[in-house]
Amino acid sequence: MVKVTYIEIDGTPHDVEAQPGITLMEAAVNNMVPGIDADCGGACACATCHVYVDEAWREKTGTAESMEESMIDFASDPKPNSRLSCQIVLTDEMDGLVVRLPRSQG
Repeated sequence: MVKVTYIEIDGTPHDVEAQPGITLMEAAVNNMVPGIDADCGGACACATCHVYVDEAWREKTGTAESMEESMIDFASDPKPNSRLSCQIVLTDEMDGLVVRLPRSQG
């Protein structure tokens, strides 16, 4: 299992354990993490699963591909560490991952 902490804008943490191989978005939805709406169901078409990856985890979560980068442009308050959680597939190496939710999704 991979432990992930999602932190709301007010600092409220949500610790989740998920199977490797599912997306960060699926882990949030399966555990009813508030702020991850996933309106498009993970098709990289809406940016309602936008998260900020903590700096310590950016290398392990990889970089956004062009389609994801295009959608992040439509997200509210994009930052250099912005990612769409539907595009991050959890691996064992991501155990302890911390992501923060943007204000617009709080």
